[in-house]
Amino acid sequence: MKLPGLKKISGKECVKILCNKFGFSVVRQKGSHIVLSKETSQGVVGTVVPNHKELKIGTLKNVLELAKVKQELFIEYQ
Repeated sequence: MKLPGLKKISGKECVKILCNKFGFSVVRQKGSHIVLSKETSQGVVGTVVPNHKELKIGTLKNVLELAKVKQELFIEYQ
């Protein structure tokens, strides 16, 4: 049986999940790119989320990789 994976979501929804569930905050926005960051014990972690109607799966994976958020944890909040 195949495990459920990442689903296509909007950029706004991705920002909402990262801010509310993972402690990120919006630093700034330039055009359609929203810059997020959070302070951790290892230092500042940041990521950039394109504010598109639908993020491609590869783009979403890269956003999560930059944010150091595991896909399995993110899937729980989709």
